[in-house]
Amino acid sequence: MQPNAKKSSKKPAHNPTETAALKRLEHDLITEDGIVPATKGRHAIHCLTVIGTIEGHCLASETQKTTKYEHVIPQLVDIEEDPEIEGLLVILNTVGGDVEAGLALAELIASSGKPSATLVLGGGHSIGIPLAVAARRSFIVPTATMTVHPVRHSGMVLGVPQTLRYFEQMQERIAGFVAGHSGISAKRFTELMHNTGELVMDMGTVLDGPAAVKEGLIDELGGLADALRFLYREIEQGRGEK
Repeated sequence: MQPNAKKSSKKPAHNPTETAALKRLEHDLITEDGIVPATKGRHAIHCLTVIGTIEGHCLASETQKTTKYEHVIPQLVDIEEDPEIEGLLVILNTVGGDVEAGLALAELIASSGKPSATLVLGGGHSIGIPLAVAARRSFIVPTATMTVHPVRHSGMVLGVPQTLRYFEQMQERIAGFVAGHSGISAKRFTELMHNTGELVMDMGTVLDGPAAVKEGLIDELGGLADALRFLYREIEQGRGEK
């Protein structure tokens, strides 16, 4: 090399085939699996959607939209391990589903070391409530609703005292988790579960966005921009940025 030779300032050309393949992969992830890869904004935020029925050990009907917990668990582990992902946004529109699967996902979100936020759109019902409160900050839009009700069971039930105690223990686990990750007490949450004056053919309480915030179940009313602003602020404070 000659002493005065200058390095080329040209950037390596992008491979059109590789770029097209990456775009196809990103499109497939969004349309088929509801996964949005780390965003291209100021900070890399991974968006995880929880929609329809939370499917656990048993398969849901083919006519139902489902979130399969065996798919979400490795995603959450990958998000935690990936150094390029700086924050997690969980968007919920779920009717609930398998109690143990929902609690398992909620515990994983709650134990994440990265900034996290949840946003309830449409509905965050039943076992979707622990998921909605699991992050560092929870948001709900005014038109969304959350149904708080006792644990249900489909299939054969043995008519013995132990069965009733099992249901009570499960409800205590749910109430304890929700109380530990939100501003509502376990006692008040249980009262909402057992309310008989609101639903015609059932027990429980339906809360819209403002009511969920008033009860202390959700941190604040807000939408997508509010959740992202919170995550950006948390990331920047963690780095010591202004």
